[in-house]
Parts: sequence; structure tokens; C-alpha cells
Amino acid sequence: MKVVLLRVGIDTGCGGIHSPLFRDGTFEFVPIPDSRGLDERTYGNSKGRAGRVFAEYFPERHQEKARLQAMHVDPEFESFTYGDPTPPKRNLSRLKPGDLLVFYSGMEGWGCVAPPALYLTGFFCVKLAGFAPEFSGDQLSTEFSQNFHVRHKALLKEQRDILVLVKGNQKSRLFRKAHRLGEAIRRENGSVWQFISPKMEKIFGRFGGIGSLQRSTPRWVEDTLTARAADFIESLE
Repeated sequence: MKVVLLRVGIDTGCGGIHSPLFRDGTFEFVPIPDSRGLDERTYGNSKGRAGRVFAEYFPERHQEKARLQAMHVDPEFESFTYGDPTPPKRNLSRLKPGDLLVFYSGMEGWGCVAPPALYLTGFFCVKLAGFAPEFSGDQLSTEFSQNFHVRHKALLKEQRDILVLVKGNQKSRLFRKAHRLGEAIRRENGSVWQFISPKMEKIFGRFGGIGSLQRSTPRWVEDTLTARAADFIESLE
């Protein structure tokens, strides 16, 4: 079994805000912007679990613009798919059925005091994984039809050869509550980096000594810790 952690969702570097974290520990998972403007789903016409349109979580001065901004909904937690054509995600094609793809996101208190931090948001128990050409047309239309990269046919045609797709089974879920994963560390040069917390390090390790949770590169849990990490993830609500 493999367990890999992946940072997803909006943050101040990609979208301008963090996903909102509420006083009771529940949260909204807010997707990143769709830079190409392909999707019909926007921050103004899409609601989260709390019943608010996503645009309401932006600063008031940016809400009008946000309402018109298309979203890149990926991962999506209705049919449990994730897709990415970029080089850092290529090794996700190695995932096998039963492996866990664990998502974490930047969140900040909304209506309560909670500084920006990284939180576990959900996971896929893998059903299928590979590059798009490895799947038949029927599989793409039945298993991955709700994925952002597949639902937009021109985009799929453009990215097909380099697009990694992951499908979760019915054990997959978006957590009801957020679970803090990281903490901010100010380095000697003044930059602030996100590192795994000491508590979570006992579960997931330091990913080969890195410890960093900055965006982009998947973090693979060492084989000696995967059973413990999987039990922990599957126990979360």
C-alpha cells in the first residue's frame, strides 16, 4: 500500500484567499480559479456545504470580480476524480487500487480567529490511476466524466498524452471537519514555509527528510509508516 499527500485548493498564491475554517471545525473546500475561463461554474453561482456562494468568502472589494470567475474544480468529491497534466504529478500514475491519495489545503478562520495553516481535507481510496491514454473511451466517459480535464473536450485533446487521472472508490470522502497538518516556520532568510507539525510527523513522517508542505510536489509517506497513516486517515470524520 502507498499513501501520498497532495496540496490542493485555493490559497493566497493561487486565488487570493484561503478556504474558510469555521468555529466548530467544519470548513469549505474552495477550488482554485480556472485561468482559461472554460468552466460554467463560478465562485458566484456555486455554493459550498454551508449554503453560501463561494464569492462571499472573498474580501468584499473582490467579491464582484470573484462572482464572475470560473473555477477549476479538481479534485471533485462527487464522483471522486483528480487530474493533472504537470510534471510534478506524473508519479501519481503509479498509484494502485487501495492506495490512498490524501488532500490537504490552506485554511483560515472565517467568523472566528484561526491563523492561516494547512489542514487535511479529504482522501481518495484509489480505484483507478494512470495517464489518460491508458483508459478506454468508455472508461473516460463513465469513470472520469466529471473531472475538469475530461469534461472540457478541447482541453482533454490538448493534454491527453500527459494527463494523469486518479479515480477514488466509494470509501473516498471529503472530511466534515478539518484536521491541522502543518505549521508555519520562519526561516533565517525571512521567508515563511509550511512544515508538517510534530504531531502529524509521528503519523506521516518527514517524506524522506523534507518535512516541507509547500505547494505542488506530492509527498509520499515512507513504506514503514503507511499502515499507521492509512488507519489514521480512514478514522477521520
